[in-house]
Amino acid sequence: MLKAAGPDSVLVVPACCTSVIQGIYPNTAMNIPVYNVAFATAAASASGMSAAFRAMGKKTNVICYAGDGGTLDIGIQALSGALERGTDFLYICYDNEAYGNTGMQRSGGTPLGARTTTTPGGKTDLKKDIDAIVAAHEPPYQATACAAYPQDLYKKVQKALSFRGPTFIHVLAPCPPGWRYPTEKSVEMGKLAVKSGMWILYEREYGKLTISAPSKAAIRKPVPLEEYLAPQGRFKGIDAKSLDTLKQRIEKNLKRFAAEEAGVC
Repeated sequence: MLKAAGPDSVLVVPACCTSVIQGIYPNTAMNIPVYNVAFATAAASASGMSAAFRAMGKKTNVICYAGDGGTLDIGIQALSGALERGTDFLYICYDNEAYGNTGMQRSGGTPLGARTTTTPGGKTDLKKDIDAIVAAHEPPYQATACAAYPQDLYKKVQKALSFRGPTFIHVLAPCPPGWRYPTEKSVEMGKLAVKSGMWILYEREYGKLTISAPSKAAIRKPVPLEEYLAPQGRFKGIDAKSLDTLKQRIEKNLKRFAAEEAGVC
C-alpha cells in the first residue's frame, strides 16, 4: 500500500494492530508521517487534516489505515460523516475479522460460525456488509482487495489515490493466530477466501461495478467452501445450519455481483 501511495502521504491510524507493529514511540517502521488517533476518530481526524493540506495547496495523500473493529463498529459514524462531506482521502480497512489487537474478540466483521474469545461457540450473526454501507454514500471509487493478491491491491491503491474526494478499499487480511492456522499458509488462506467466493474482489467506479479477475473464476466455478474453512481452527465444529447459511450467502452474492456487472439488476 505504501509503495503504491508514494512518499507524499500521511497515515492516520486509530487503535488497531498497526498501532503495535509500527514501533515504539517516537520511532516508527513507516517512512512517512503516522498519526495515532483515538479508536473512533480516524475518519474525523483525516477530514481536518485533508482540509488543512488542501487549504495550503498541497496534494498530500491522506490515508486512514484502520482495522475492522475501528471501521465496521467503533469508527463507522466518523467514516459515514467523512464520506457524506466528500472528504478528499483514502480510507483503507484491513479486515482480519475480529479485534486482533486485544485478543481476537468478535467484531462486526467476524463471519457467521467463527469462534472468537467472545463467541466461543461460534458467532451467531452474519458479517456486517460495510461495503454496501459505503456504497450508499456514492463515493467516486471503492474496491475490495486481499493481501494474497498484492499486485491487485497495489493497482487499486494507485487508482483510488487518482480520484479527488472520498475513496474506500476493504482488504481481507488473513491472521494466523486469530484464525488459528499455520503462518506459512497465509497466502493460501487469502486465495481460498477468494476462490471459494467467501471474499469477492471488485471495483466500483462512480457506481459501476467491475469484478476483478480472480473472482471471475470463482463465479464460474467456486472451490468448495469447506476447503477454506477446514484449515482454520476458528471454524472447528461449525454447525450444519451455519455452514449451509454461509453457502447460500456465497451463492447469492456471486449471482448478485455477476448480475450487477452485466447491468441486469
